Amino acid sequence: MKNSDYKTIESFGDEWNRFDQKKVDNLELKKIFNSYFEIFPWSKINKNSVGFDAGCGSGRWAKFVAPRVKELNCIEPSKAIKTAKKNLSGLKNIKFHNSTIQNLKIKSDSQDFGYVLGVLHHISDTESALKSCVKLLKKGAPLLIYVYYNFENRPLWFIFLWQISNIFRKLICRLPTKIKFLICDIIAVLFYYPLSKIYFFLEKNNFLIKNLPLVSYRNKSLYTMRTDSRDRFGTPIEKRFSKKQIKNLMKKCGLEKIKFKNEDPYWLSIGYRE
Repeated sequence: MKNSDYKTIESFGDEWNRFDQKKVDNLELKKIFNSYFEIFPWSKINKNSVGFDAGCGSGRWAKFVAPRVKELNCIEPSKAIKTAKKNLSGLKNIKFHNSTIQNLKIKSDSQDFGYVLGVLHHISDTESALKSCVKLLKKGAPLLIYVYYNFENRPLWFIFLWQISNIFRKLICRLPTKIKFLICDIIAVLFYYPLSKIYFFLEKNNFLIKNLPLVSYRNKSLYTMRTDSRDRFGTPIEKRFSKKQIKNLMKKCGLEKIKFKNEDPYWLSIGYRE
């Protein structure tokens, strides 16, 4: 594993220890969860199913998945595994693995489903990580994936704004932890929050706001904005992919019957092990 991966793991450990999601209203979390799992084939999952959450972080998605299945393997390489254990302590069907995906000691061909959300684009060798996830699945089992997109469906001005923000990310992610948190909080308060209120007002007055930056935060709490600001600007590795690149990667790693969600968040996809 490259040094940049270790720094990213450490960064996410800091993030989820601070933003453990306990202050987020459960209805807000459930709404975000539903947006991610909208294309997940729940009809194929039942109380006898065993699956995995690759990069579980604070356990915010596992809390909604675990009650539906027999067993859920929560995989998290950072110290955030402690936060996940606390948050999910009431669920007895979860096994915790403080490990990277590539070094995981779960039997191959043993899982009925899996999901890896917001993780693969933070790993230097994305292909290796995805192959490690796929090999855990039984034949025909689904894998839900969320990977950052490269704004291929956005106008040039949108891409230009992102390029500017990415310059700041590359600088901020190198700062000491406390300063990094402070700056990310300032970004959330000065940019995310005011824009969210403007968008909320515009939407109520029937303005078209679909393609505007940060529009998805119009109905979210400041806590979620602070979390995502830290995620966005405090992470050393951030890779972005086109829809075609993601599809080709999934095929190369042994997935078939690939389907994308054609709305925010981009790109969310589902594939099944060959």
